[in-house]
Amino acid sequence: MGCVGVGIFIIYRAVACVNYKVNMKLLDKSARVWFLTEILSGMLLALRYMFKKKVTINYPYEKGPLSPRFRGEHALRRYPNGEERCIACKLCEAVCPAQAIVIEAEEREDLSRRTTKYDIDMTKCIYCGLCEEACPVDAIVETSNFEFATQTHEELLYNKDRLLRNGEIWEQEIAARLELDAKYR
Repeated sequence: MGCVGVGIFIIYRAVACVNYKVNMKLLDKSARVWFLTEILSGMLLALRYMFKKKVTINYPYEKGPLSPRFRGEHALRRYPNGEERCIACKLCEAVCPAQAIVIEAEEREDLSRRTTKYDIDMTKCIYCGLCEEACPVDAIVETSNFEFATQTHEELLYNKDRLLRNGEIWEQEIAARLELDAKYR
């Protein structure tokens, strides 16, 4: 048989082995289709999950846990004596990547600066939390309220009064959240 004959025999055996594997894959696949094993395994999986504890919640009536660092609706805070915390430093306006915050300020009689206009366009806001981190007096914060859907765009243009009202509504929760987060600041 010579060298050429041995080489042809080796190539023939390699091709036959590959054909055998291809035929076995085809046979295996057709057997699975014929005996409906995929459908049965899917039905068994569904049956197994039918008797396990449910992981879904009934949303409007049940709410899942929120992280203390969750960032939702914005609010302006007041000091316990009722005075606004915002000192009109405009750091939040400068750091906002979406340019959603607009602040106008003027000096008061005691030479301190206070805001006359504090607007946030909530449709521009990306809820990054940079405004909250930049504020030196914790005046602007993001609450854990995520349910503030509206019918019109104008309702999402928050002015100073709306932000202060949010701060009054959520003050206890904001204070508790800031206290939990204090060791990381």
